[in-house]
Amino acid sequence: MFGREKIEYKTPDQVRTMRRAGLVVADALDAARGAAVPGATTADVDAAAARVITASGAKPSFLGYHGYPATVCVSVNDEVVHGIPGERVLVAGDVVSIDCGAIVDGWHGDSAVSFVLGEGDPGDVELVATGEAALWAGIAALAGADRLGVVGDAVEDVVDDAHTAGRNGGVRFGVVEDYVGHGIGSAMHQPPDVLNYRTRDRGAKVRPGLCVAVEPMIVRGDQATRVLADDWTVVTEDGSRASHWEHTVAILETGIWVLTARDGGAAGLAPHGVVPTPLA
Repeated sequence: MFGREKIEYKTPDQVRTMRRAGLVVADALDAARGAAVPGATTADVDAAAARVITASGAKPSFLGYHGYPATVCVSVNDEVVHGIPGERVLVAGDVVSIDCGAIVDGWHGDSAVSFVLGEGDPGDVELVATGEAALWAGIAALAGADRLGVVGDAVEDVVDDAHTAGRNGGVRFGVVEDYVGHGIGSAMHQPPDVLNYRTRDRGAKVRPGLCVAVEPMIVRGDQATRVLADDWTVVTEDGSRASHWEHTVAILETGIWVLTARDGGAAGLAPHGVVPTPLA
């Protein structure tokens, strides 16, 4: 975790450039999701995203990052994050999470989506839906917030509501605590931490120019994780399935701007009550 290291606050022009990177990420994720069909490999998914990023003139944030060997992360079923694309063949019913980053003129965008491939277990469908709802609740909480701790409160509220309503089939969803959201800008990962769970530490102050990646990871069991022998892939200890959602968000004088979501696009900004506030 980053603790109380110096935070990089962005100018309006820098935020605009991050928006360009964010839209490249959105396009790449669309292509990757389109390539994720039964019978395709996770390498096929990676290649689809790579083609979009290359064609846009941007650079992938992940490729070569601390030696990471691919353009995107493709995590399947009990894989929470950082799944390395390869020869794994996707099958109907898989829970697939795709994480993507891109760089435009030195500035980063970072986003992740999860989905059930074809007809899936109802519990997995609810897991994915709960993860998406938690993402947007965390983003919405930033509007008018004083401290970043509101994100973790909002995420846990959504997970608690799913349990209270009985939508998780009697299994309490877990919020992964080993991995958290982060600041983003001239580097993909930078201060401050954005926790996905409640804590007495209320987090960094929310002020204009702050850009963060909100990324809840929700699992269908215990939140404990471990890293596989490849030193990248994070899986649940109990083998439960996981969902991972993420958006890059800018705090502006006039509100918040979700830099990796298209206005009114597939992410469904208006239904979630979060309206993007572009810079004039």
